[in-house]
Amino acid sequence: MSSVPGSTRSFDAGAKPLWRPHAAGVLLGLGLLLTFVLTGHGLGGSGFTTALAAKSAQVVAPAATEANSYFGGMVEDGRNPLDAWITWQVIGVAFGALIGALSARRFKIQLDGPGALGKPGRIAMALLGGMVAGFGARISLGCTSGLGLSGAATLATAGFVFLGGFFISGAVFGLLTRRLWK
Repeated sequence: MSSVPGSTRSFDAGAKPLWRPHAAGVLLGLGLLLTFVLTGHGLGGSGFTTALAAKSAQVVAPAATEANSYFGGMVEDGRNPLDAWITWQVIGVAFGALIGALSARRFKIQLDGPGALGKPGRIAMALLGGMVAGFGARISLGCTSGLGLSGAATLATAGFVFLGGFFISGAVFGLLTRRLWK
């Protein structure tokens, strides 16, 4: 393993260097602008998981899903909730990330997290964090990219409030769990 210059992370020898954060931020902003111009939508992903849950529920229990106040509108009249722009966006992001990781020689399956917790604890912490983030994305009507980036890009107050709350809660949780990372 060799260390990447300017980074504290180690990667396999031959991996391409990490992008500079400012360059990545500019490209993300241009990608967001292009997404608005071409599709009329911003970036986001949490709506896909909701559509996937609605479709899964429809397959398992169609009558109960149609009667459900949350999922019912997504599947009424035989509609497929996965037949939406956000499905293609998430598939494109997944393939783009895979191609990027492979081309940079950084693709690696690993379990990250605080070593002090052990493997089961890291998995439990990841699942709990994912559930809390998913719940937060649904009650705030957007994830960090959908509400935070796209909302702030349109100068929506909710986008800025969300980003502030996201960073503050991340800092607080980081302080509360920092002893686990040593």
